[in-house]
Amino acid sequence: MQGWQQAVAYHQRTKHHFHRFAASSGFLDWANQPDPFRRFASAPLLRLGFSDPDRGPPYDDLYVPGKVPPRCVDADSLSAFLEHSLALSAWKQYQDSSWSLRINPSSGNLHPTEGYVVLPPVVGLSDAPGVYHYAPGEHALERRAEFGDEGCVALFDGFPPGTFFAGLTSIHWREAWKYGERAYRYCQHDVGHALAALALAAVASGWCSAPLSDLGDAEVAALLGLDRDGDFTAAEREHADLLLAVFPGPAEPGGTAPALPRRPDAAGMAGIASRARWTGQANRLSTEHVDWEAIDEVTAACAKEAETGSPPPPPGHSFAPAPAPSRPLVPARRVIRQRRSARALDGRTRISAEQFYLILDRVLPRFRQAPWCAVGPPAHVHLVLFVHRVDDLPPGLYFLVRDPGKLAALRAAMSHPWSWDAPAGCPAGLPLYHLTTGDARRVAGQVSCGQEIAADGVFSCGMIAEFEAPLREHGAWYYRRLFWETGVIGQVLYLEAEAAGIRGTGIGCFFDDPVHDLLGLSGTAFQSLYHFTMGGPVEDKRLTTRPPYGDRQERADGPP
Repeated sequence: MQGWQQAVAYHQRTKHHFHRFAASSGFLDWANQPDPFRRFASAPLLRLGFSDPDRGPPYDDLYVPGKVPPRCVDADSLSAFLEHSLALSAWKQYQDSSWSLRINPSSGNLHPTEGYVVLPPVVGLSDAPGVYHYAPGEHALERRAEFGDEGCVALFDGFPPGTFFAGLTSIHWREAWKYGERAYRYCQHDVGHALAALALAAVASGWCSAPLSDLGDAEVAALLGLDRDGDFTAAEREHADLLLAVFPGPAEPGGTAPALPRRPDAAGMAGIASRARWTGQANRLSTEHVDWEAIDEVTAACAKEAETGSPPPPPGHSFAPAPAPSRPLVPARRVIRQRRSARALDGRTRISAEQFYLILDRVLPRFRQAPWCAVGPPAHVHLVLFVHRVDDLPPGLYFLVRDPGKLAALRAAMSHPWSWDAPAGCPAGLPLYHLTTGDARRVAGQVSCGQEIAADGVFSCGMIAEFEAPLREHGAWYYRRLFWETGVIGQVLYLEAEAAGIRGTGIGCFFDDPVHDLLGLSGTAFQSLYHFTMGGPVEDKRLTTRPPYGDRQERADGPP
């Protein structure tokens, strides 16, 4: 069986059905709940500062290339970058129990994703280049490695001045503890959420981001120290996901970002890491574990090899610039910090058609701007929309084709005779199609594992991915890339909900094939990978909310 076939087999095995859920433990072993915070004992800890949420660019400026002037990379701007991508956003408390929330969302709030930065010397932080693990519980960097000036020059040679790297890794056990075999899926779309969070936090400082897509997992693991067996003797291992280059962007609206070399020196990166001075021992997150063979097998099958000589991907459809929204300016940092996952929706709140169309426009893949630049072309994921409460738009099923070139293939793949008409009043250039009119609340809840939250919002959606063909073309690792794309979409939807005065939540539990049956899809050409809903939130009055860092968090008076 080829690698891509193993990925398909795992996907089929871990589907939820009306009569059977994917395999899991069936209970929560609270005594072995994984520690949500990875730490490296004996690694020097560099505490970071905090920024004022009311300073900085307006949220809508994040989607205008070049609108935010670039800041220099120093301790303050780097702190803001991590604070608004991977940090804590609040603590919740109920009676004697408390738990943290983060800027980047996660399935079950379990947070399998770990963050790293690879830095040149940074003013106000460190004179030495090195590799740092981000500790969100402390909002601090743990210095894992130092390398000399010669290594720094070699590592960043050819990149724009001010470039640093941000890395993401996954600890699969954190999700498998609760979700069993299906957890690998959730880890991957969590990576997508974190990737979008990094890209949007970067553009809030006027920085660009681009994936170092030629690197393989082994090269990323070597640079981040994940392959150092002695540093993980009793600890759960981390799996390399990706490395992102972050660098200052254009200095004026409409400007062009500095050129980024497509092919970093993978072998050179690994060699620099091998000569670095490493410190730190990873902590163990659980005393006992359940082994999930299916996750181990798909992890091995989906490992990414370094790419050499491969042509760049086609840029995809070029969408016109997004329309300027007619709403009050809200600071980007405030929108980012207030993001929460709704636990229940009120079943009453409505939004205007203008708001709805803006939300959909924001998920169109404009690859020259954040956050789509961080995942790169092409777009493979489209949205089936269960519209419930949008003014001047009839309830029913709709479909957003995020790459208009795939419209014919999607229509041909669906056996049902949908209308495929453009909705009345839909803005020109928005590839939204009306499938059928009717009350979609019941079916939205049914296919989302019976969860009322999918029916009680203004709309919910399923993310339908081109599936088998990309896996055949690119190999099994692309299974991860498809989920990353869904996570990026999900993060944009989260923030758009906040900006619209409502709230969203990702839905990982859905009945896979019943979604396909609803649309008239068969086979594995297209598959549903992730669901999302948004609407008026119902707050749980029993919970107390506390600041993420208590007395230590002070508003900064530094530059925006």
